[in-house]
Amino acid sequence: MVRRVVVLGGTGFIGRAFARRCIAHGADLRLTVVTRSLPRGAPLRPLPGLDLVQADVHDPAALARVVAGADVVVNLIAILHGSAADFERVHVELARRLAQACRDGGVGHIVHVSALALGVDAPSLYLRSKAAGEAALRGARLPLTVLRPSVVFGAEDRLLNLLARLQSWSPVLPLAAAGSRMQPVWVRDVAQALWACIDREGNGAGVYEAAGPQVITLAELARIAGRRTGHARPVIALPAALARAQAWLLEHAPGPTLMSRDNLRSLQVDNVATGTFPGLQALDIEPASIEQAWAQERGDDGEQASLLRWRAARVDR
Repeated sequence: MVRRVVVLGGTGFIGRAFARRCIAHGADLRLTVVTRSLPRGAPLRPLPGLDLVQADVHDPAALARVVAGADVVVNLIAILHGSAADFERVHVELARRLAQACRDGGVGHIVHVSALALGVDAPSLYLRSKAAGEAALRGARLPLTVLRPSVVFGAEDRLLNLLARLQSWSPVLPLAAAGSRMQPVWVRDVAQALWACIDREGNGAGVYEAAGPQVITLAELARIAGRRTGHARPVIALPAALARAQAWLLEHAPGPTLMSRDNLRSLQVDNVATGTFPGLQALDIEPASIEQAWAQERGDDGEQASLLRWRAARVDR
């Protein structure tokens, strides 16, 4: 029997890796990726058996239409920056509408990517809204699998590439929340985990923590990014007041937001697995370290010399 899987947010960083994993494994699967902009889905068009559909998922009628009759709906939609209203709209209101649409549309299983360190009393809008979004999806009263990743790294990630790019521009790297701890997880392991959740259907419902094997600080992550791109710079840990000032400046700088005060508040809590819920090993995945992932990526790409010599990390001087 062919299963119909609908992915919301499937043209993003995790979504692209997940789509490739599905197509590689799912001969009995029909994958529909929903996007607000068809050009964003251009990299996915060559994948066989994948349907790219344009729709505004914040429109209840459009959302109901795209999920109706799906065996599984995977929600990858999230934002890192924005106002309280933005986080409420994307992480909470959309989850509430999705729960209703899945219940009404006969969806059999919801898979949702959330975040570690979330909670109703968490220090940031991002983490609090993530907790509220999970609660809203549980209101669907359908089998729900939640994947809570730590910082996700890979070819087109935001954080490692940003840390590499900043070091290419400056002789030193002044870093806010330098001591914040995290367990970076490879995007391919996250994609494999999502596939495992689908493959187990509703039998795997529950919460899984997606974390890599290394607990490292943000400063250590910055040093790895610098070494791998040949731009290693001294990392200077900023005191709290200067960190807030830096975040404010980056939040208000022209162009895409690199960091916000809400991001800084998220970094006040460690982004590591709690052990309260099963990890990737429960999905038969042995997570790769950054070094292992780099070796794998380099092997796949032949001439590629560094884990971070990808789209966002390339430096044109």
